[in-house]
Amino acid sequence: MLVCNTARPHAAVGVVCALLLAAASLTGCQKSGGSDDSPSGPADDQAPAASRPTGFGAVFLAVDECSSRGRETFTEVPCTSERAAARVVARYDGDVKEGPACPARTDFVLHISESRPAVDEDGDGEVPQGYACMRNLEPPHPGDPGRGGGPRTVVGDCVYGAGPGEVRETACDGSGKRKPEYRVASAVTERARCPAATQLYVTLGGDRPVGCAVRV
Repeated sequence: MLVCNTARPHAAVGVVCALLLAAASLTGCQKSGGSDDSPSGPADDQAPAASRPTGFGAVFLAVDECSSRGRETFTEVPCTSERAAARVVARYDGDVKEGPACPARTDFVLHISESRPAVDEDGDGEVPQGYACMRNLEPPHPGDPGRGGGPRTVVGDCVYGAGPGEVRETACDGSGKRKPEYRVASAVTERARCPAATQLYVTLGGDRPVGCAVRV
């Protein structure tokens, strides 16, 4: 059966690694977009299932298609349906850990696994494993900069120290359970290009993989 589950709010695509300049040996890693308060979806250990109604596009959850949003299930529905809650902004085959990163505006990720559905994409009896990058049709948008959620950490996001060398994302406006301590002010190709005021390096991925963070 088709199964989709959201990336855990504080465990999503990519890894954020931080190195505090004040302590040369202090490093920390956090899965990108991690937040104690992110409304981006259920945790991985509570993976919701998804079913595909017949007739809603040739590809299950293709780009620009929509899904409903239940407590434990996500179902593909027409975007005009009153049940539509989120739209696919990107769709990739394969494992989310090995595939392309979702766009920065992504609010949450649906993991898709399939064995032999009754209706498939090309008639071969299978739909490949993959993932869909989703954006809510209406606010809130936890993937937006500074909102404290989403599967990626981007310029404008804030983080806090969550343990020895570990940081996690939180809302910049202080509305989360934890107050922000650092804000990613810019993204560069290498650490040497960060401004002198940088106090924390954050791995962002992409063509500018280094985030330069300052205290807030």
